[in-house]
Order: sequence, then structure tokens, then C-alpha cells
Amino acid sequence: MITNIKSMVDAELNGQVRTNMWRKNPSQTTTAGLWFDLSMSPGLPVPKYWFDAPPGIAKVVAQSTDGGLYHGANVSTATKYLRQTTTRATVATALPMKMILCDYLLYYPSIDDSTTDEQVLDNSTTLTRYTDGEGVQAIAVSVAGRTGGQSFYFTYTNSEGVSGRTSGTVIQNSAAALGTIVTTATATLGNTSPFIPLQEGDTGIRSIDSVFMLGADVGLFTLILVKPLASTAIKEITAPYEKDYFLQDGIVPPIQDDAYLSFLCLPQGTLAATGIFGDVKVVWN
Repeated sequence: MITNIKSMVDAELNGQVRTNMWRKNPSQTTTAGLWFDLSMSPGLPVPKYWFDAPPGIAKVVAQSTDGGLYHGANVSTATKYLRQTTTRATVATALPMKMILCDYLLYYPSIDDSTTDEQVLDNSTTLTRYTDGEGVQAIAVSVAGRTGGQSFYFTYTNSEGVSGRTSGTVIQNSAAALGTIVTTATATLGNTSPFIPLQEGDTGIRSIDSVFMLGADVGLFTLILVKPLASTAIKEITAPYEKDYFLQDGIVPPIQDDAYLSFLCLPQGTLAATGIFGDVKVVWN
């Protein structure tokens, strides 16, 4: 484990370090102030389409089966950590842009906006990483556009194993870009977080059990359980933004074996035709 400066240096001197590059070139016309899921954009890694499985049936996500930002092979009895990220963009339209690196764990495809009936989700498949649900959050990603203005909530089992918990009620935006986080609209709804609020006192989710639309609309969204790992940004286009988590935050977030990594981002304009690229450096010990 990485417990101090010496263990960090020893890991790197022993060659237990890897840096991998990534590149995304979004085709979606994103909206200022709405969080966006970069995993659905073209580039390297290839896009992940969150409507590629039967609706409402939980499906696990992993590097070995779905890709994501490559962080190397499993390290078995050792523990892998995020040491550094580098991010930059070729066009300034969407900048400055906050970014959150997440481990995408499990998703419920194609929740239907058009029905106000209870949508019961199938949890035959369960979490394979962060299995207790501690720190796990939910995002709602657009996979088919909507009119907007309708709200929903879901019931879930929390990280203590208590079922029947109720999320906050969230209002959907009207953005057409697939990959938009549908519950965000910082200018009009006051929701500055991409994560759906949980019931007071809860610190994580093990599973989502049912979804309730409070008004009918068109469109589909996918609920994804993610574990937020680290925050970074792209500030301007003249130089990459390097963040060393050990030096700047005093902590190196652990990355579990076979994690599917991708970024959520908060553009200040459209990302269409913007090259976004960087690298991820990991160490293990």
C-alpha cells in the first residue's frame, strides 16, 4: 500500500508505475452549465453507449469488457492508486471546465420518460466493485432527447443495506445532446452536482429498485452507479493542466482492479469538434 512518501517513491523506482494517454473528440453540441458524460463521445477509448442492454436490467461495467480510460492490468494483491492526471483541450469555447474522474460500476439502461407507472428495476446483477455501496452515487445520462421540465425520483438500497430509501426529486433539463446529465441545469434549477441527491443521512447506494416519473415526457435516460474518485479541470488552451494528487491533495485515490474509468465534465459552451486529451498516471504497491 501507498502510506507515505517513501512507499510512493519505492513503487516508482521499482517500475510499479504506468502512464496511459486518452483522447476524446465530442460530436455532441453540449450546453453551458450542464454536466456531460465524456464516455459517450468518440475517440480513445471508444464510446460506451448506455442503451446497449435490455431496459431496466442492471448490467455491470468493467475495463475488461467495456473499455474506459486504460489504467493497466489487474495488480492482484497490490493496490493501484491514481497519482496524476493531465488534461487539455484544443478549443476554448467550453473552458474553464470542471472534471470528475469516476469508476462506472453498474447501469440500468433506457428508463422511460413517457410513463408515470412505477418502473421496477431488475437487480439480478449486483455491484462487483465497492460492493457495500459506500460512496457510490447515481447519475442520469440522456440516451434519447426529451422536452424537459418533468421530474422523477427513485427508491434504492443504501450502503447500510436498508431498502426503501428515497432519492431527492430532480427536474430534467431539455438538452438534446446525448450524454448530457439530465438532472443538471446550474442556471435555472440550482443543481450544481451531477449526482442525484440521496435521502438525508445516506452515504451511498447498493442498488436502485424503482423509478417514478412525476409527469410524462418523451425520451430515455440511463441510471448509472458511479464511484467518484478525483476532481480536476481544464482551465485554458495554452498549456495542459497537470494535477498531482499526492502533492496537491495529499491523497492518492485507490483504483480497483478492472475499474471502468471516465470523466464527467461541466462545459461552459459546446464541446462539439473540441479535441480533449490527456493522460492518467497510476502507481501500485
